[in-house]
Formats: sequence, structure tokens, C-alpha cells
Amino acid sequence: MTPTLYFLRSSENKITKDMTKYAHKDAPNLNIYYDFYGLTPKDLGLYALVDGTIVGAIWTRELEGNTPQLSLAVLPEYRSKGIATAMMEQFLVEISAVSEVMIAQTYANEQLIKFYTKFGFTQEENSLMKKTLQKKEIIRPTDGYDPRKWMD
Repeated sequence: MTPTLYFLRSSENKITKDMTKYAHKDAPNLNIYYDFYGLTPKDLGLYALVDGTIVGAIWTRELEGNTPQLSLAVLPEYRSKGIATAMMEQFLVEISAVSEVMIAQTYANEQLIKFYTKFGFTQEENSLMKKTLQKKEIIRPTDGYDPRKWMD
């Protein structure tokens, strides 16, 4: 199953709110993960769409200090279908352009720890994992349009 990925805009705050219960079900004070999402340039996210249904989302927010904290959620009926992997692969490309490090809470979930480890996250403390990012230029597909050229 291949999802279509879209950037999360500030006007789509409801997506982060709806997905937070899957990403941080064991966390107190869930609203810190979605309140006013997208109103700072540091908020970054993607969501996954399959057959017109939003099935997952991945986003970061700088909650404490300057380190983006990752949130990752996939609806239960769409798990183990490669959606989280597709979102993470693209998200790492996007976040690498703007951040040098990010953290993720695992809530001692072994499956989540294994997933994050696969993408180079390392255990920091109790249920916190960290990923050091390699800054690189984002390369996106092109339709051949070059804004530097005059129309012929």
C-alpha cells in the first residue's frame, strides 16, 4: 500500500489533533502536540492519504528548547502496511534541511523503539530517542519549469 504524502499546513491543525491520540496516547497534556500547530516556522509535518482517507501523520514541534520533538501516528487498521516507513523516509529528507537533531518519545513501546532504531535513532534516556540529522539540500521532482527563463 503506497500512500500519497502531503505537507501539513497550519490550516490543517485538525489532522494533528485527531492523530495525537494515536501518537501520544500515554502522554499527559496531549494538547501541546497540536495546539497552534503551524503557527511557527519550526513546525513541520506530513500526512498520508490512502483512497481519500487520512491514515497517518508525522510532525515535529519544538516543545522544550530548540529540539524538534517527533510525533508519528498511523490509524490502527493501516499499521504494518509500510505507511509509517514511507512517511518517515520522506520526513527525514524534509527535516534534515532545517534541523540538526530531533527527539522522539517511545513510551517504552518495544515496537516503536525498534522502528525508530531502524532509522538511526539512539536511546537517550528512559523513553526518549534522538536522531542526529545530516543537513542536505532537498531535491524534488521537476516538471521542467525553470522560473529563471522567459517564456518563448
